[in-house]
Amino acid sequence: MLTLAFIRENKDLVLKGLVKRNFKNASTIIDEVIKKDSLRRETQAKLDQVLAESNKISKDIGQFFKSGETHKANLLKEKTTKLKAVSKDLSDALAAAEHELNELLYQIPNIPNEIVPVGKTPEENVEVYKEGEIPKLYKDAAPHWDLAKKYDIIDFDLGNKITGAGFPVYKGKGAKLQRALISYFLDKNTAAGYTEVQPPLLVNEASGFGTGQLPDKEGQMYEVGIDQLYLIPTAEVPLTNFFRNELLKESDLPIGLTAYTPCFRREAGSYGAHVRGLNRLHQFDKVEIVRVEHPNNSYQALENMVEHVKGILQDLKLPFRILRLCGGDMGFTSALTYDFEVYSTAQERWLEISSVSNFETFQANRLKLRFKNNEGKSELAHTLNGSSLALPRVLAGILENYQTEKGIEIPDVLKPYTGFDLID
Repeated sequence: MLTLAFIRENKDLVLKGLVKRNFKNASTIIDEVIKKDSLRRETQAKLDQVLAESNKISKDIGQFFKSGETHKANLLKEKTTKLKAVSKDLSDALAAAEHELNELLYQIPNIPNEIVPVGKTPEENVEVYKEGEIPKLYKDAAPHWDLAKKYDIIDFDLGNKITGAGFPVYKGKGAKLQRALISYFLDKNTAAGYTEVQPPLLVNEASGFGTGQLPDKEGQMYEVGIDQLYLIPTAEVPLTNFFRNELLKESDLPIGLTAYTPCFRREAGSYGAHVRGLNRLHQFDKVEIVRVEHPNNSYQALENMVEHVKGILQDLKLPFRILRLCGGDMGFTSALTYDFEVYSTAQERWLEISSVSNFETFQANRLKLRFKNNEGKSELAHTLNGSSLALPRVLAGILENYQTEKGIEIPDVLKPYTGFDLID
């Protein structure tokens, strides 16, 4: 979340950013935050004054008892009783003010970077890069859900029987291709300097809060209610929470982590070809990259992450494009996001397969993720993350773009991982 100091000192900038995000009632909420913060500060000052006075009196009482002036000591004890009642009232008022203030702060999204385009819908995102030839398919080319059935590599009906819609079963060469993609993505990421980890697939409420899934997206997460745990929607959540309530050294930065995990989201709910097959799932596999950076270096790190994901898609020889998301299409926690989309020739549409984002200090403030700079002062770090990559739509793109009359060819870079050249 935004820091109170940033809001107080940059009110006009905050309001301008919230307008770019199409955030309703921005001025009213920001004014209320500043008002509540002033009340909190005043209450804290009064409480500090009362506590200081109470501490001084306690010392005086000790001195009076020591010198035998019992009467004076007892008079002061009566005063401390009154001060304790005042301090309790002030403590309760401070806790209430802090709670109300945090409830307001939780509603405010991150402020977009100045290069984020104005817009309300995905149609207003800006294409910043495009590469790859769209293949010309043979006459009877099919979308991936038909190919999956034809070659018996993904069984959507079986997944529906076992669990429900959005939980496919990968079979035979489909399962091997899935595993090949995971291994290839992890190898690319570790070769680029990311440390591979295997995090838990369940997180607690504090972790969901730390990265901004809670309280914003609880409706999209699967909750294990009896234990108050959540199935992860992305590896970003456990990876970034490695550093919750940590004070790092400046020399620890940068930190780069990568992980493969299944991901779980309840978000699917619409119908039609655009969510059919692998296009939108409740459970899917994804390889993630996460970075913790010095604020001075985070935007260079973001560009490096974009180039890294670009290199993976170039290796796969898939037609793709990169979009800079507009203010209205960005995630709640992001300051700047680039989306990668692969072109599905059989569906004749672009499929999102990665988002790469810089959150600046927004997550770090919630996580209390700080580092001690060279001057010895504590400073909030910047956090970043990216899909590298989400598998379902990458797999859909490969099945559709690499299909031939003889079968589905395997991209050259994946052949050492699959052990076969063709799905037939």
